[in-house]
Amino acid sequence: MTAPDIISSLQNSRVKQVVRLRKRKERDSVRMLLVEGYRELLRAAEQGYKLDDLYVCPEWFLGRNEDDLILRHEDAGARVHQCSREVFAKMSYRDRPDGLLALGPYLPTSLSELPVVPGGLYLVAESVEKPGNLGTLLRSADAAGVDGVIVADPQTDLHNPNVVRASVGTLFTVPVAEASTPATLNWLAANGIRPVATTPDTDTLHYNSDLTGGIALVVGAEQYGLSKAWLDGSPLLLRIPMAGKADSLNVAAAATIVLFEAVRQRNCTQFSS
Repeated sequence: MTAPDIISSLQNSRVKQVVRLRKRKERDSVRMLLVEGYRELLRAAEQGYKLDDLYVCPEWFLGRNEDDLILRHEDAGARVHQCSREVFAKMSYRDRPDGLLALGPYLPTSLSELPVVPGGLYLVAESVEKPGNLGTLLRSADAAGVDGVIVADPQTDLHNPNVVRASVGTLFTVPVAEASTPATLNWLAANGIRPVATTPDTDTLHYNSDLTGGIALVVGAEQYGLSKAWLDGSPLLLRIPMAGKADSLNVAAAATIVLFEAVRQRNCTQFSS
């Protein structure tokens, strides 16, 4: 690692820029996102995501591998800036910083760039409002090996730092697109992908449903569920059986359950044609 400049003033213009980027308006104006944390930046590096600026504070490091990761990003073109403990605490959006925070370009989110995989497994999240839920959906999608995630009629910013954080960096590992519901339905139909909608208003249980072949599991906001467009446009509606008093699950928990049922079916012969 080359000897970085050391930022020690809270009035430094770079410090002010990082703080401003917590607001969506500022991020959208320059199309830059904040990435904070070792695991997040490691996954970014593994996927070839190129940073513009990397801010480091060795006093906050939690392990012994930070220098190798910093060098990896620097070799890929990132400008490295060392910060004082106070400055880094000012820039960090975490309760407990780990000394690594970076700026990088927005990811491509066009449907036209989403990979089309014959017989693939996709996840559609309609109007999910909370960054934490969206990030957790991405994390579950990565774990299940989905071929792509579509955020339909987005209500939260995909590049929100809390989405990056909740995804634990899987924002960089899963192909993601943003689109309207009509555009998403058209894309699925054009590519032979069957929408499978989750709703409590059906008798069909998720583990009794055929989730093989090209499908897109569709989940909606917890308060209102899926819109009529998705319920009418999905040939299969399914629900997760619930024995308690709660009438719904967290959207990310529900998606995880059904995604892994789809994975189970794809790894056995019960539903194979």
